[in-house]
Amino acid sequence: MRAVHSGTGRPAGGIGHVVVIGGGIAGLAAAHRLLEGGMRVTVLEAADRLGGKLRAGETAGVPIDLGAESMLARRPEAVELARAVGLGDRLQPPTTATASLWTRQALRPMPKGHVMGVPGDLAPLAASGVISPQGLARIEEDDRLPRTEIGADVAVGEYVARRLGREVVDRLVEPLLGGVYAGDAYRISMRAAVPQLFEAARTHRSLLDGVRGIQERAAATTHHIGPSATGTAGGAPVFMGIEGGIGTLPGAVADAVRAKGGEILPNASAHELRWTGEDCWEVCVDDWSVEADAVIVATPAGDAARILRHDCPRAATALDDIDYASMALVTMAFRRSDLDRVPGGSGFLVPPVDGHRIKAATFSSHKWGWVGAADPDLFVLRTSLGRYQDDADLSRDDAELVGLSLADLGAAVGLTARPVATTVTRWYGGLPQYAVGHLDRVAEIRAAVAALPGPLRVCGAVYDGVGIPACIASARKAAEDIPGTLPPPAVPGEREWTT
Repeated sequence: MRAVHSGTGRPAGGIGHVVVIGGGIAGLAAAHRLLEGGMRVTVLEAADRLGGKLRAGETAGVPIDLGAESMLARRPEAVELARAVGLGDRLQPPTTATASLWTRQALRPMPKGHVMGVPGDLAPLAASGVISPQGLARIEEDDRLPRTEIGADVAVGEYVARRLGREVVDRLVEPLLGGVYAGDAYRISMRAAVPQLFEAARTHRSLLDGVRGIQERAAATTHHIGPSATGTAGGAPVFMGIEGGIGTLPGAVADAVRAKGGEILPNASAHELRWTGEDCWEVCVDDWSVEADAVIVATPAGDAARILRHDCPRAATALDDIDYASMALVTMAFRRSDLDRVPGGSGFLVPPVDGHRIKAATFSSHKWGWVGAADPDLFVLRTSLGRYQDDADLSRDDAELVGLSLADLGAAVGLTARPVATTVTRWYGGLPQYAVGHLDRVAEIRAAVAALPGPLRVCGAVYDGVGIPACIASARKAAEDIPGTLPPPAVPGEREWTT
């Protein structure tokens, strides 16, 4: 049986029906903004749960995040949305942001005074022991080298290595960028991923001078360069979490969408989009379809390409070119009484060049107050494994991934205890890779979509940033564009479901 959302006219007063494809945080944020603007909204989500890469869970009764665990607070979009859906009193910054690097057979303090691993001040870098004397000498050559031309875009690792040497890339830039993209610094676009460095490279002969300029501008606005031990800058938190986990945000947004009259349909996999020629879109979903005045596609690149291929092959082709990285998170709970000592700080990053299996470890009981308070007798941490083109370990069973994590934790912090509970979460195709030329690719996708006869927009992590605030900003922009694209009100009358 094929159900069709019938009719092509919009209700009197100009209220349009918008279908949002994708129930991750971008799709939900778009729906929330559309409803605030008076639109009528249906959200289609292929999975049986909402939230995409944001997912709340528990280990040994302790609430944890099984996906992204924090959001940048310097950008307002995510914090604003959390407050708008009733989570304002649960917003909490990290209790500590003192991170380390596990490199050269030791845990070393993360050097301060850098921009995504690129130093401006060599003194803390030298004191950390992260870079060898030869590597430090190579960095100093930056002041004497001629300008490095970067053209329209360049890989972060390629440019930084030319200016400062590979050690800086391999032991600082790689683990920091890897924490955001699970990617390869020698492939990631500097213009898309670290635009402030790209601008510095365009306007300064010396990269060190460019980084110092970035830091001076930051100091002028925050009166504090870099995060403190509690993750604040100028008295304001750099990062923010939500009591109970960031993964509770999608559910709260979904509740707000429903309260405003929006419809959310899980297990509804949109597979194609067609312009009917009668001033409406037909969204084909399994064995039924729904008509809409406008559509927002808020899905990963592969799904977006499939949905758009019929009416917008140009956008689909560009979306096909976007790669993804896969990773696994291993969350473990230990009895504190079983630990010889409790590791300090918020955790550590691991440069891939050192050859270890885990890429990072987060000491959740230290980092998030609600995790530590949920059961003071337990110590909860999580590790991550896998990155772009290095995801073979994800095919191992859960017990093996726990074993790999424990082996590296033993070498890094001397942990010998066995966990009392474990949770393994695999994120296949979890993070889009912003390859060189990414912003041009995004511009091509949006231009192709804008040229379609019907109102359609795209948003999400594929386009303007993988962080939660960036995804929400992308969704807001898409939603705010829609009203201006709709035709004037037509024949009054609500659409109805028919079979």
